[in-house]
Amino acid sequence: MNENRRQRILVVEDEVLVAMLLEDTLEGLGYTIVGPAHRFAEGLAAAEEADIDMAVLDLNLDGQRSLPIADKLVERGIPFIFATGYGEAGLEGLHPDAPVVHKPFSTDDISRALGRLQG
Repeated sequence: MNENRRQRILVVEDEVLVAMLLEDTLEGLGYTIVGPAHRFAEGLAAAEEADIDMAVLDLNLDGQRSLPIADKLVERGIPFIFATGYGEAGLEGLHPDAPVVHKPFSTDDISRALGRLQG
């Protein structure tokens, strides 16, 4: 990765206000936003094709779980966090290495989770 380039982060979130909050938070932390994708199909397409460094995924996208999107990111070697109101229990043991940020979240919560992705 070009060190002069801001890291590109995919946002997959179906709630428009939460997506806007995430965008503002991530831009404030120095990331370039890709998306947001508000629906499952958009999120999956972006996970398959977008030039991204990492992602923030809502677990529940209008009743559809985002786990196949997470699976695609794993296939591509792209780290991600889940932002969800369900907590780790909603993952049912899947993707145990992915940090989980509980909604409502703070900038510090997002920053710490992304820091875990970067080592």
